[in-house]
Amino acid sequence: MFSGRLTSWSPVVLSVLRIIAALLLLEHGTAKLLGFPVSQMNPAMFSLSWIAGVIELVTGVLLVIGLFTRPAAFLASGLCAFAYFIGHAPKNFFPVNNGGDAAILFCFVFLYIFIAGGGSLSVDAKTGRA
Repeated sequence: MFSGRLTSWSPVVLSVLRIIAALLLLEHGTAKLLGFPVSQMNPAMFSLSWIAGVIELVTGVLLVIGLFTRPAAFLASGLCAFAYFIGHAPKNFFPVNNGGDAAILFCFVFLYIFIAGGGSLSVDAKTGRA
């Protein structure tokens, strides 16, 4: 009985997860490329970090609105995996010590969204592309 009611909320909660994760990813892109919010990140144009910022910005926007959700989530998941292995793993084996917890979590959240789709509150769902 309780499980049935919770299950009915799954598509909406999936959309909320997608939107929140995408907004957090988008924040990384805007910090790197647009200087907002103000941060220490100011990568040189066409550097690896700058390219990551472009991917974060584009996939973040697409994922927030739920357009081309699966390809955007796949790309975002791969970006986060690369971020972990290039930027965090060399510092220390343990994620708690190398600062890579968020990159790992993002990677698997976006991988889940790639498999599950964008949920009911997405442009893809409204246009029948979900």
